[in-house]
Amino acid sequence: MADIFILMLFFVLNGADGSHIVGGRDSAPHSRPYMASLQIQGRPNCGGVLVREDFVLTAAHCAVPLQYTVVVGVNSLSGNEATKQELTAVRSFPHPNYDGHANDIMLLKLNSKVQLTEAVQLIALKTGRINVATQCLTVGWGDIGDNNTLARTLQEVNVTTLSQPVCRLRWRGVPITRTMICGIGSHSFQGFCSGDSGGPLVCDGATAGVVSFSGRKCGDSKTPDVYTRISSFREWIRSVLNNN
Repeated sequence: MADIFILMLFFVLNGADGSHIVGGRDSAPHSRPYMASLQIQGRPNCGGVLVREDFVLTAAHCAVPLQYTVVVGVNSLSGNEATKQELTAVRSFPHPNYDGHANDIMLLKLNSKVQLTEAVQLIALKTGRINVATQCLTVGWGDIGDNNTLARTLQEVNVTTLSQPVCRLRWRGVPITRTMICGIGSHSFQGFCSGDSGGPLVCDGATAGVVSFSGRKCGDSKTPDVYTRISSFREWIRSVLNNN
């Protein structure tokens, strides 16, 4: 039974091979100054957000044996914008209870502090409760067509949160825990997939979730997008930041 479950997760979960937003729109240039692109040898792999001048919040499934180059302050990853800053992630802190599915959250310490500018800003952590049908936003640089068509500029899509019972019913046996938030796009096939991994679910201007996993087809409401619920990990985040 365990082997069947692991195999099912292999097919439905999108790992750190590059997530994507489909059915979204271009973000206004530098309107999401908290966004970070995690790159390996110049290739975007995951997203994240700046939560301190020297720390990025992302997903634990984005952990890799190589060092990440962390790019902030850009709208396009292919351009050479004057606002661009590049740093290196020198240490990773995946949640100690990450099991390949639950507790999918990680902090990355940078080799130096970013310079805060109009194009590079921190984002607050959402502390209050996220109600059902809350209107939020997901942001990322991945595939915009569910066919390896990479975004030229930063993309965003509106997301509506779902109740846990509805999400569990649609996922049909895949564990949806209280430490997760589920969301769907406003229309069919809108949402994230796999290089938006680690990116944010932004609600009321604060980051409420981390892009974790979705179904085989991007933005399919039959398998709602699932985010790690940041409010469930406030104490762990605070502990890592305070000790580093």
